[in-house]
Amino acid sequence: MKKKDNYRVYLKQIEAISKVANLITSGLYMEELLRLIVRVTAEVMNSKISSLMVVDPERKELVVRATQSISEAYNKKPNIKLGEGIAGIVAKENKPVCVLDIKEDSRYLNRDIAKKEGLCSLASVPMAVKGRVIGVLNCYTSKKHKFTKPELDVLTALANQAAVAIENAELDMRARSAEEALHTRKLIERAKEILSQEANILPSEAYRLIQKQSMDTRKSMREIAEAIVLAREIKDKKS
Repeated sequence: MKKKDNYRVYLKQIEAISKVANLITSGLYMEELLRLIVRVTAEVMNSKISSLMVVDPERKELVVRATQSISEAYNKKPNIKLGEGIAGIVAKENKPVCVLDIKEDSRYLNRDIAKKEGLCSLASVPMAVKGRVIGVLNCYTSKKHKFTKPELDVLTALANQAAVAIENAELDMRARSAEEALHTRKLIERAKEILSQEANILPSEAYRLIQKQSMDTRKSMREIAEAIVLAREIKDKKS
């Protein structure tokens, strides 16, 4: 019977990893995807609380980005500095840490919340891409639980998939930003050319006029450029 139970648990874990892999390619918004990842993690690990924390590189802190917890106290807990607390140590050293009872571990920073919410054991694993830690996946239980190697392997697999999803989203965002910046530059160049021709001034003077109008009206240079180009297009259609 025990072998059958272990086999069912194993199948459930494999299904969870497969489910997360499918979610990553489903085109969901990042916040929705991360919420689903922690929900799947909580289900497969029978966890009371599962949370996903992401590194803020500028502040060098871990920030809770997703959790299936309804606890207001847990959800509003402060950010954690890298190297501090269990999650901070995991993120800094890129190694998983398991604690049998966080209420008795001095490294855990929010023992008061743990007592209030009835949290006991914790498995915290790094989310890393190519050796770079971008966050931590936490799994809490309500009773003392010694996490096994297979369980940690599953958590690590889920954490790595979450890391890939976040990395892909960041790369996509940077690509979009670069594309947007290029489009804006081309638009301003076109507006500068139009203004230079119509006002019979140098392109450098036209650029300064666009810049001044942007400051005076508190609109972006892109908005000013779009207005100039649109006005020219309307004029060309009428002529």
